[in-house]
Amino acid sequence: MNIGFDAKRAYHNDTGLGFFSRVLVELLASYHPEHRYFLFNPKPGSMFRPQASHIQEVQPSAPLHKILRGAWRSKWICKDLKRLQIDLYHGLSQEIPSGIHTTGIPSVVTIHDLFAELYPSDFSFISTKIYRSKMRYACKYANRIMAISEETKRHITNTYHINPSKIDVAYQSCDPIFSNIVSEEKKERIRAKYNLPREFFLHVGTIIERKNLLNICKALQLVQQEIPLPLVVVGKGGAYKKKVKQYLADNRLQDKVIFLTDALAAAGKKPFVETEDFPALYQMATAMIYPSFYEGFGLPIIEAMSGGVPVITSSTSCMPEIGGDAAFYVHPEKPEEMAEGFRKFYGDALYRQQAIAKGFINVQRFAPEVYVQSVINIYQAALNNK
Repeated sequence: MNIGFDAKRAYHNDTGLGFFSRVLVELLASYHPEHRYFLFNPKPGSMFRPQASHIQEVQPSAPLHKILRGAWRSKWICKDLKRLQIDLYHGLSQEIPSGIHTTGIPSVVTIHDLFAELYPSDFSFISTKIYRSKMRYACKYANRIMAISEETKRHITNTYHINPSKIDVAYQSCDPIFSNIVSEEKKERIRAKYNLPREFFLHVGTIIERKNLLNICKALQLVQQEIPLPLVVVGKGGAYKKKVKQYLADNRLQDKVIFLTDALAAAGKKPFVETEDFPALYQMATAMIYPSFYEGFGLPIIEAMSGGVPVITSSTSCMPEIGGDAAFYVHPEKPEEMAEGFRKFYGDALYRQQAIAKGFINVQRFAPEVYVQSVINIYQAALNNK
């Protein structure tokens, strides 16, 4: 079978959608080498270099398509899908090409979240309109919808009035490197590379209001006399980050939070953590805290648990669905509950070890082979429903 993918994010995105795209394509190619995988990429990119011979990158070739690459990806790509005899097309990031339903080629669209519907203030007015329009179109015309959590499925059903029987939930898997337990020697190299403290709490995610860093900082203030550990923050930010930094300055907590992206840039280094270094970064942490107000999935939860790192996360949205019985749950608006999580994982060694053990069990639900099979099942349902 020839399977086509919208690969823009795979080649150009260094956050969640990019990781999702790269991991899925490589897992499918590994577990099902009998298929051919065509990655439709509107322009050259360096973030993805798959080595398998049955993975092929496709870029626009016609002169006009090279000039109007966005239009090629959004509509004109349908001609290339037919030319390459694509049997199934998967829109990996919430959209499918306009008119694909008229080609006879069945399609699947992955809907990760409905941020543009639920948090429009996080986007510009134009971006919100575009995202909403593309998601509505994809949900209407795709043969199957792949939701990454039951939470996301509920939002699709309620917001776009889609029959839930058209939506399949496929819990994603994280990159297998997160399951590799890092040696102490390598941890020391990574510690020196990023100038990290001996012990710390960790927060991974874009610094926006929905990710809730300000309340994490308020929790740190509550335990500053009890727990000496700083918080390492990995992620970019804008106006909200300034608000957080002002809070830290007002409360003399600047030395309690390390904005790693800023620190790397100030040192003249690449302002991001390299993918292969993330497992060590997680595994050096006493705990990872992720009290978002809303997520479509919450990938850092399983990235942390896969490497034996306990997790503090929200009792709302999809987080309990993903964290199972292994996480310490807090209300995202209650710093005092986050502070209690800090105390438990810092001061109670037995509790921490029990949480780690539960985490290893919990992540088996997201094992690569389980994930790949669920996606293949969705593809078969789409082929049967064309």
